[in-house]
Parts: sequence; C-alpha cells; structure tokens
Amino acid sequence: MEALYQKFSTPEFDAQGHLVKFSLHYDENYNFAYDVVDEIARQEPEKRAVVWCDTQGNEKILTFGEISELSSRAANYFLSQGIRKGDRVMLMLKRHYEYWYLMIALHKIGALAIPATYMLQVHDIAYRIEAAGVKAIICAEDPDLCERIYEASNPDLQLYTVRAAREGFICLDQPIAESSPDLERIPTLVTDPMIMYFTSGTTGNPKMAVHNHTYSLAHIVTAEYWQCVKNNGLHLTVADTGWAKASWGKIYGQWLCGSAVMVYEFEHFNGQQMMDVIEKYQVTTFCAPPTLFRLLAKGGIRRESFASVEHVTTAGEALQEEIIKLFHEKTGLEIMEGFGQSETVVIIGNFAGSHPKRGSMGKPNPLYDVMLVDSEQKPVKPGEQGEIVINTRNRMPEGLCQGYEHNELANARYWKNGIFHTGDTAYYDEEGYYYYIGRLDDVIKSSGYRIGPFEIESVLIQHEAVLECAVTGVPDLERGQLVKATVVLREGYEPSEELAQQLKQFTKERLASYKYPRIIAFIDEMPKTTSGKICYNILREQDWKN
Repeated sequence: MEALYQKFSTPEFDAQGHLVKFSLHYDENYNFAYDVVDEIARQEPEKRAVVWCDTQGNEKILTFGEISELSSRAANYFLSQGIRKGDRVMLMLKRHYEYWYLMIALHKIGALAIPATYMLQVHDIAYRIEAAGVKAIICAEDPDLCERIYEASNPDLQLYTVRAAREGFICLDQPIAESSPDLERIPTLVTDPMIMYFTSGTTGNPKMAVHNHTYSLAHIVTAEYWQCVKNNGLHLTVADTGWAKASWGKIYGQWLCGSAVMVYEFEHFNGQQMMDVIEKYQVTTFCAPPTLFRLLAKGGIRRESFASVEHVTTAGEALQEEIIKLFHEKTGLEIMEGFGQSETVVIIGNFAGSHPKRGSMGKPNPLYDVMLVDSEQKPVKPGEQGEIVINTRNRMPEGLCQGYEHNELANARYWKNGIFHTGDTAYYDEEGYYYYIGRLDDVIKSSGYRIGPFEIESVLIQHEAVLECAVTGVPDLERGQLVKATVVLREGYEPSEELAQQLKQFTKERLASYKYPRIIAFIDEMPKTTSGKICYNILREQDWKN
C-alpha cells in the first residue's frame, strides 16, 4: 500500500524541487487512531509499527495489526472505568512500548492525552494534576516514579501502571488482555482537543498548550519533508515519550508516511550503545537533539554504524557548525537542522530538495505564514534580527496549538492581533535562509530541555539561606547552556562550596533532575531597575562574558 499521507495532503514544488506549498485535506470527524492506525491495520496488518529494545537486550516488535487490537482492548477497558471523551489522562511511560497503543486508545475514546516526563518531581506532578484537571495517570512500573505520583495524587485520581503492580495502582496488562478487541467507532471531531503539552516559560508555572486532531496530520511535513522518512523504513528519534519531540518523531508523521519507529529504552545516554542499536536494527532515518550529537562527537563516531542511515536531522537548540562538519566527515551525512516548539510542528527546516547552509535552520514550513518582526511588529529586512512569528489572520494553520488553557495572560502575550509570537529571534539572508539567535525571554535550553527559570527560583527561595535569587543560562559547549542560580544570602549566612552543594541538592529533590542549577554564584546585591525588578539582562551579559 502507498503511505497514507498522500491521501491527506497536497504538496507543491518549484522548478528546483523545493517544497513551496502544502495543504491538508480531511473530514470533520478525522481521528488519527481510526483513520490512520486502524486503516493501515486493515490493509497491511503485519506491517511494522514499533521496533523496541532496551539496554538489557530485550526486544519487541509491534505490528499495526497489534497496535490496532491492543488499543481497542485498552479503549474498552478505559471506558469500563468511566474514562470518557474529554477526560484528561496523563502518561508517564518513559520509552515503554506500551505508550504507543495506550496513546492510540485515548485517541479512540476522545480523551485528552497529556504526555509528561518521568523525571517530574512531586511538586511538578501535583501542579499538572490540579492545573489540567487530570482524571487518570498511566505510568511506568518504576517504584520511585510510582511513589512520587502517589504522593502528588488525590483520592479521585485513577492510577495505572504497566508491566508490574504497585501499591495504589492498577496494572493494566491483564485487564487489557481480557477486554474485548471489538470497538465501535466513538464519534469525535477533528477540532476536538487531542493532546496537551506543558511548556515552560520565564514567568509563572508551565503553560498548557492544547492541540486538536489536525496536529497529527501537520506532522506529515515534519516526517516526510524534513526527516525524510521512508515507507517501510525505520526512523529513530531520541526522545522520552513525555516530550513533544516524541510527537514530532515517534508516532504521527512517521506512521502516516508508512515508516516504523525505532524505540531504544535507556536511562543514561551512551553513544556507543546508541550506535550499536542503529547498526543492529538498520535504522534508515535518525533525529536527535544537538546535545547528543556533541556527545557522539566527543565519544567517537563510527562510520559503519550509520551505513544504513539515509537522512539525519536535529532541532531543539543551535548546533555548532564544527559538530556538523565533523559528523559529515565521519559518516558522509549532513545534519539537517530545524526549528519548532511544543506549540507547533516544524516551523522552519532544511526540507527535502533544499540545499542546506550549515548553521542555518532552513526555510519556513509552507503550512505556516512565517515572518520576522521587530519590537513594533513590523517585518524586518534580510540581515536584521526579528522575532519569529506566525500570521494566522487569513487562516488558522493546522499543527498550531489552539491556545494556552486557563491562561489569559499567556494568550494575550503570545497571540496578538492574529499573530502567534514564538518568543524566539532569528535573521534571514537574501536567499531566505533563517539563522537562530536566541530567546526574547529567559527560557534556558540545556541538553535539549526547555527550562523555565521561575520554577527553579520558586524552589530556591524556599531555602532558609536564600534572600533573593535569579536563574539564567550559561553557555556550555556540550549542553548548549547550563542552569546558573545567582543568589543573595540572608543575614547570618556566608557563601561556601558546602552551601552551594546544599542548594543544588535542595533543588534537585524538589524538581526534575535536569532543572537543578549546575552553577551557584553568590553576590551581595542583585542588579535592579528603578522599579525594583531584577535586571536579568545584566546577569546574562556577565554570564556570556565569563
């Protein structure tokens, strides 16, 4: 069978083969679970959907026929437990293969799926439960994770795990196996909310970005024209299922284009082991955050491991040109950069048929009307810095979030007069290639993670020794940026290495491990404006100078 993406989309190319227009076609009741997964299962039930392995040598292959059946069984079980259309269900499943059929089950019943990383601490989990009105959580069987979730939960919350039972949790394995595989299609609309991501900012708690069912179709551009996946190929995106990058590279666009997804389950990244997996399973397309390419370069890149790989992509933060050059020298492959957010699919990318310029993010996705504007919202000229925005005045493009739920302040800040503001800055050259500069605000990008300073500051200020604090990002060759906390101590406390370690541990115990400050700096007084606000720009300038 031909890849289904052709049924839903119409691309247009210029004389040089560059993608210049792209449109989607779908019915008002389009649902990825029924119209893509079940349809592939009907036509080609033995087609590979997921190839999974872990560091212990275990492996599992799931076909579309199996994903279709397991998701219907799971959907029937969830319905028996009172989970219905519109209910919010959070998934914290690491890289467990169960994620793929459980996610499809939630789509089938019209529930709103909320992927979340397993690294969240009690505070993070409790906030998400309350903010989103979560009805159920499905998590990996990890005892520590289950303990954190249980501590953050409330009596009305349904708690589920996979693979092993934990106290207070129902293990889904047997109930799903015993449920009926027959499921009558549940009515949903393409405009219904399908998936929600919590995305960090510089002020307040993480925002809730909500996507409807067109989000899956918009990822055709991500997969077919940026990642260049192939029908019957095997695509590997390195991402925990709790991050939006998993939606970018581990399910929607790839399956629409007929590619299976490779899932390698690990706790700590090891470049040599990753290359072993790529080589063993003959991965055909590969996507990873810049941090991982830096680690691969540091540990040594084996040409033979990438012999089966035809296309390589990266996104999340800027990647140094020397790393791109080294990777090309070692493998013969050019790393194709791209740019986007949890609120979108790929916004800018080095797409199929283009001639990439190293250091450039590429050109705008034709699904979006992308512009660069100055502080007065006027378009900038080539070579001038501007904020990356998406014009929605003429039409609301597929793949762009519907807004931030329960957050009028954020909606007012990022949606202005029909323009969606990304908060990221760039410039473009005379040929239309875009080059990333940085954030308008203070979000820190470290090892591919987006970290909001406010969350860290809110924890640090709880420590008895801390009077004031400000969190910024410090340039780092390997991680992109390191989290730095600048601290003013209360009277009676003196700066010391011991106290710095205490503050790091204090934060690590209360927030996800990737958020804690790697650097603690003590100062006597914060730089402030006349109105009393901390001058983050002065702190950042000092960080970059040092």
